[in-house]
Amino acid sequence: MSGTVVDALTYWSRSKPDMPAIDFDGDRVTYAELSRWADGVAHDLESRGVTPGDRVSFVGVNSLEWVVAALGAMKVGAIAVGFNQRMLAGELTTLVEDCEPTVVYCDEDLLPRLEEVQQNRNTFTIGVFEKDVRPLRGREHARYRTPVVDLDTPAAIVFTSGTTGKPKGVIFTHATIAGEMHEWMLSEPIQPNGLRPVLVLPLFSAAGIIWGIARVALHGGTLFLQPKFDPEKALRILTEDNANTLTGPPILFEQIAKVPAFTDADLSHMITAHVGGARVPVDLLRKWQARGVSLRQIYGQTEIGGTATAMPREEAAENPDKCGWGGIFTKIRVVDPAGNDLPPNETGQILLRGPGMMPGYWRNEEATRAALIDGWLQTGDLGKLDENGYLTYVDRLKDMIISGGLNISPAEIETVINQIPGVDEVAVISVPDAKFGETPAALVRATSELKESDVVAFCNERLADYKVPRYVVFMDEPLPRMPSGKIAKRELRDSFADVPDNYEKVR
Repeated sequence: MSGTVVDALTYWSRSKPDMPAIDFDGDRVTYAELSRWADGVAHDLESRGVTPGDRVSFVGVNSLEWVVAALGAMKVGAIAVGFNQRMLAGELTTLVEDCEPTVVYCDEDLLPRLEEVQQNRNTFTIGVFEKDVRPLRGREHARYRTPVVDLDTPAAIVFTSGTTGKPKGVIFTHATIAGEMHEWMLSEPIQPNGLRPVLVLPLFSAAGIIWGIARVALHGGTLFLQPKFDPEKALRILTEDNANTLTGPPILFEQIAKVPAFTDADLSHMITAHVGGARVPVDLLRKWQARGVSLRQIYGQTEIGGTATAMPREEAAENPDKCGWGGIFTKIRVVDPAGNDLPPNETGQILLRGPGMMPGYWRNEEATRAALIDGWLQTGDLGKLDENGYLTYVDRLKDMIISGGLNISPAEIETVINQIPGVDEVAVISVPDAKFGETPAALVRATSELKESDVVAFCNERLADYKVPRYVVFMDEPLPRMPSGKIAKRELRDSFADVPDNYEKVR
């Protein structure tokens, strides 16, 4: 499949001009309106000196203006780059130095922060969503003549969350975006103009700019974009507006299931309910099954396009811990440290290859060489394939705890602790141990009264003794999360490295 997001937007604006392209919290924009509005942004960018191949960046909360600015950049032939609006000036300066945008659009309340960045790196002009993009809506704009681009050129850069250090810019080309979505069109029962996803994750992530903006434009669907995650509102959109697709970490589905109206909700019209970032608790799967929805475990990384594999819907309920066997074109291997394929049910590093695989990291040849070897993405994740080729994710390679020479998976312990009634969230990290080198510590947020000994006793009945956490820390606040919704393990490891000095071991 070949073509660009702009090609699709132009097509749907002519063939389905009155169809809603985006519903932002009830504010609807049709395909014809969206394309005209993006034309206006494209002309504005051209007047600011933006040319094909330049970078245009966006810093702000989810908004219509964010989406339109990104599409306007693509119309110019520029590379769209989202920045996390929660970053401070120093962090944003690092990203600006990396991708060197010509223009950075931001929310008005973030303008002082961008001006501070500009003082450190005065190489870009600033556009404000409210002042420079919003007023262009509803006006007549000359149709922007988008240049013909090589499909192997970059269309977007998505910065990784930086769990292992400085964020790296993952390159998405026009071809990898189209190829990834083509594969999913073939495997998922969604007709043209039939895709209706709810997006509550941030636009600067792959879930936003690629699986939200780009995917919907290519399908000619309707994106139900939310400014932030509100469980009651998300459930209303799924039921009243017949939104049919929701993807995110388990916590999204858990929070929606807690809404009182969920008990009687009919969600059988939903086509896709993909859960990633953590294992799906069995009780959560059953709650959604009762509403006519099969929660399907997915696995992937930004470097492979976002999602690489999903469990077939007819087998998801029986195998909640498995992530499918790849896609029509996406392949999975599990290898030992020497790169040899492992037999079924043996744990090793997961390798991926498919149409959504990045050509590399932006201006980072060293990291690219380490990640892409012989045409395969080295994920840094551990997993195993069963006799039928189904993948089970085990853990991040760098998250594994080595205690007395034995490998311990934090994810396995978290799955057990999540089964304790009253546990709301849990993260297991490695902390120093004088005897064994490392030992597990469980950071738990609970909604009912629990004692440290309760958690350890529950684990003692279900885990080998060397896997049982020897420290339990109860958290008053929600665990920190990355933009993808995953728990921010690196932040927790930094914050709780001194657990052995401040907490007693639980015997």
